[in-house]
Amino acid sequence: MKTLVSHIERGSTFDGPGIRTVVFLKGCPLSCKWCHNPECISFDKQILFYPDKCVYCGACSRGEECYSGARKVCGEEISVDEVVSEIKKDVKFFASGGGATISGGEPLAHRDFTLALIRALKKENINVGVETSLYRFDSEILSLCDVVMADLKIWDEEKHLKYVGIANDGIKANFLKLDSLGVPIIVRTPLIGFVNDDEAEVKAISDFALSLKNAVKYELLPYHPLGISKAQALGEEQEKFEPPSDYRLKLLEKYTFVKKQGANND
Repeated sequence: MKTLVSHIERGSTFDGPGIRTVVFLKGCPLSCKWCHNPECISFDKQILFYPDKCVYCGACSRGEECYSGARKVCGEEISVDEVVSEIKKDVKFFASGGGATISGGEPLAHRDFTLALIRALKKENINVGVETSLYRFDSEILSLCDVVMADLKIWDEEKHLKYVGIANDGIKANFLKLDSLGVPIIVRTPLIGFVNDDEAEVKAISDFALSLKNAVKYELLPYHPLGISKAQALGEEQEKFEPPSDYRLKLLEKYTFVKKQGANND
């Protein structure tokens, strides 16, 4: 069982509890206009080219590896066993409650691979998390997770359709289905200046998250323009947005929360 993997990142503290090793699968059905991993949208291998790093050595024309880093191939076909072997190298760092996180792209778009990988990691007693848009629901995959980090990007349906590419009614329904599985949920909102950084939007999402019995955390992820340079390297254009202001962040922080697993909503 193989799929295209963009890269594996070690020592992450942003992709779930503790220290995580994150597997970025390549391919996502959504089209978020601010995506900071645009190289993970396509389900095919791609070339990222950074002309400012090119030393005109001719290695690429000879089919050789680019030692200057100007030309990078994104997407390597890797088996479940190979991914597990890489993750097992980091087990000693997981003692503080960390583990492996399957991200992307969209893990649920790689259904068979993601399911096989989770099962293999669980056999090794490795804590497993999934980062997902919940564009679809898969009880078999999600019920095996130790934690699910799911985005509710925009509450307003028209805005969601405009900026993400699909409506959000199905995503909201999938949150309710996920909640019924009893798996800890971390709800996330990427905070984009002048798109969804107003109080009404964030409060609506926060109230919804609080209504979920198994939502243990709601967090805001301020926008950064990292995706722009990567989109350019792919020969594509990405719209530039504004990060939320410090004032906005401080104002909206009151809607974030952390609660103990099993705590009620009172």
